[in-house]
Amino acid sequence: MRRAPGGEHGKLWRQVKIARACLLLLGACTPSGERLAETGHPTPEAAAKAEADLAAAAAPAAPALPPVTPELISHGRRDRKEIALTFDACSTREPSKYDGRVTAALLAANAPATIFLGGSWAKEEVGQVKELASHPQFELGNHTYTHPHLPALKDESRIRAEIVRTQAEVKALTGHTPRLFRPPYGEYDQRVVRIAGDLGLVTVEYDLPSGDPDAHATKERLVQWVLSQARPGSIVVMHINHLKFHTADALPDIISGLRARGFSLVTVGQLISGLNQGAFAVGQTP
Repeated sequence: MRRAPGGEHGKLWRQVKIARACLLLLGACTPSGERLAETGHPTPEAAAKAEADLAAAAAPAAPALPPVTPELISHGRRDRKEIALTFDACSTREPSKYDGRVTAALLAANAPATIFLGGSWAKEEVGQVKELASHPQFELGNHTYTHPHLPALKDESRIRAEIVRTQAEVKALTGHTPRLFRPPYGEYDQRVVRIAGDLGLVTVEYDLPSGDPDAHATKERLVQWVLSQARPGSIVVMHINHLKFHTADALPDIISGLRARGFSLVTVGQLISGLNQGAFAVGQTP
């Protein structure tokens, strides 16, 4: 049976995420902390935009999925040389634009990928989202509607709304209902994982952050880092929503380098499909 991360790696990962969440919650007595607790966004501008975006979300509800056991996935099996490339697409503090060069690189290399879509981002990038959905090698996931700090939210109904309205937006645009969920900023707590499970979604983290948002992350550094840190079962996180990142420049060499090392590229769905077949528990390091 799959379950939340265990082992030393899983414990350390949870401790880091819990520490992040605690830092967010400690500010709840300040005006910015109050906004954070209500909307998941610390600034007045971001909070106002989130409120407006959620209020304007008008897509019809997606079909309800059967609940699944609340679980967190941070990597796949360590005894199979498979790796999942994942990409987040969301609206954050800076203007967010679709980087079609990332899609082109994936298609040119015939590389599968899992793309986690923000609901408001999808609404702003309708043509691009439909294009992504048209390629069978891409798997689409849920990345919340307004990209909030979910553990800071005091109202569970707000967490649920962030997920449900993204489900609706993605279903309306693509005809697909996501079954995978990635919380923004890699932040989660037990409530977030439980609510996602209640809604039929598996929570997906990662064990290999590419670092592509870093201002110092050149093409060469991205390639070197990902290739040096890749392990069997790794889930790599990158971004498809910023033209200034060097993700697209690095991607061809990352893909060819991983394959040269004997790795097969798969979607997250494919990566985790064998986890019940005598594998180590999800998140455990053998």
